[in-house]
Amino acid sequence: MKKGKLVLLGLLALALVPISCNEDFLETQPLDSISADATWSDGTLAQAFVFNVYASLGYGGFEEEGLASLTDEAMFTHSGRGVNVITEGSLSPSGTGNVNIIPQWNELYSAIRKANIAIQELPNSTFDDQTLKDRLLGEAHFLRAYYYHQLMRYYGGAPLVDVAYGLDDDYSIARGTYAENVDFVISDLEQAISLLDGKEVTPGRASMLSAMGLKSRVLTYAASDLRDGPTASAKSATLSGYSNLELVAYTSGDRDARWTAAKTAAKAVLDATTGYKLDLTEPASAEEATQTYISIAMGGGSAVGDAAARSELLFERTHSALFTEESNWPLGGIHQGINNGPNGYHNWAGNTPIQQLVDDYQMMDGSDFDWSNEEHASAPYENRDPRLAATILYDGAPWKPRPDDVASIDPYDEIQTGTYADGSGGIIPGVDMRDSPIENWNGSRTGYYVRKFIDPDPALVDNQSSAQVVPWPFIRYTEIVLNYVEASIALGDEGEARNWLNKIRFRAGMPAITSSGTALLEDYINERRVELAYEEHRYHDARRWMIADQTLGRGIKVMKVTATLKAGATPRTPYQYDTSVYDYTYTVVDNNDNETRTWDDKMYFMPISRDEINRNNLLIQNPGY
Repeated sequence: MKKGKLVLLGLLALALVPISCNEDFLETQPLDSISADATWSDGTLAQAFVFNVYASLGYGGFEEEGLASLTDEAMFTHSGRGVNVITEGSLSPSGTGNVNIIPQWNELYSAIRKANIAIQELPNSTFDDQTLKDRLLGEAHFLRAYYYHQLMRYYGGAPLVDVAYGLDDDYSIARGTYAENVDFVISDLEQAISLLDGKEVTPGRASMLSAMGLKSRVLTYAASDLRDGPTASAKSATLSGYSNLELVAYTSGDRDARWTAAKTAAKAVLDATTGYKLDLTEPASAEEATQTYISIAMGGGSAVGDAAARSELLFERTHSALFTEESNWPLGGIHQGINNGPNGYHNWAGNTPIQQLVDDYQMMDGSDFDWSNEEHASAPYENRDPRLAATILYDGAPWKPRPDDVASIDPYDEIQTGTYADGSGGIIPGVDMRDSPIENWNGSRTGYYVRKFIDPDPALVDNQSSAQVVPWPFIRYTEIVLNYVEASIALGDEGEARNWLNKIRFRAGMPAITSSGTALLEDYINERRVELAYEEHRYHDARRWMIADQTLGRGIKVMKVTATLKAGATPRTPYQYDTSVYDYTYTVVDNNDNETRTWDDKMYFMPISRDEINRNNLLIQNPGY
């Protein structure tokens, strides 16, 4: 399937140039390109060049195949996309899986090369706007740091390149250690923070807070189990047997010092700005909490929700329906609805939630959901953490108005992923399931659909003729709060950890956590899981905590809903969810019809492709490959 290309800014060439009757026209510049001298002597052209460095961010996390489907958040509905190469552990240097999900080594270095050119040229640029020069240079340093942080968290230590290679240069260069990579990225971010301090904040462009937020993330990752050599070796035979552990982890140094640096970096962000509704002193109501979480997911990009929630976004990928290629092909954030919505709305059900994620949302009283509890099992979506209803569409959940050709089947606009007794010994298949009369090949295999990041505005029909403009949150304030909590727990400052964790929970309508020790850490891990669901954190978190064998490698659990008529009841025609007419049974089953998941410790890191190693014989392969 075609991968859309992001057009951030078009450079308009001169189409009509009068040519005088002399030989000067032989000295003219080509009209389809702009010289380097011209680029760096003109502020607008220099800015356009830096905008092109942003282009390698693509759609952010809104590609059709999502990173969530490599985790215990979701599964990808459609076969043949290379997702199972990763989830089934058969990844190899010659087969690196789905390129839409994992940033590829060569793509990241292409982006780094563009950033290097900007960093090299901007200090000597001749246009007369020092404020713009500093801003563009700060953005270039931030973007180089961002792309290197991507290399680090997927691949480990990478070759550190701070110049733009020419055609005749030797491209052979060894990988830097993980510690060297962290230092390089932090240096870039410190320069970005300094250069962007006081500069205008524009949605979609890096700011001082963007750089501070990324610094918090990089240092939090650097302090984690996977990046501490002794800890990682003790937990994994694959890593303990790797002779170049310094390429993927610290092999010396004070881990507490790394946690202290992570805590300090996170606190700097918390002191510099505020998030959204994190000042509550008691839990919000369920209704308010649900709407708050929807507003956060919309990021100010929808008429449905509070625009003030944009304060959560420290760095975002903005989306506009004006981009020609995005409008002509339904990929990316503007078509998150068609990519992931229900087939009963003519959507594609791409990355559907799995039962393990649903089960990890607590009850409203703060207790864990438990299938062995009869009350829980009989009504599994009632009295749950309000973020569940704001994140996931389940059987009976209200949603948008149905398309005209489906309204006669479901005039009530409710999700139908079960089977329902028809009163004559037969069943009515839900219009949003794989036995649906509407495009069943796009039906969910899990019994759920994602709601988060899909604009609930009923005026927006999720098909190719309409587009949402919800931004992708590369970095948001609450992630930094959670980073601060994690570092506080690691350093034994449990009171501070609980204080900030409960700010998030109160906003979500959940009661305060009072736990300590191992229980507090487990509470934190689950809180981060549900708060940041579908935001591309779980894949990295499960690996850096080294719990991937218990989480990412689990088999997929899905939901089967059946409805039988109560004694003497008359079925609803057309069918409508109604507990006064039907008895509902919820059964959790295994699903292996699309992929069979497993975990291999080599999957803690992506392999460097065979082609890359053939091009650079100084590269050392990652452990297990």
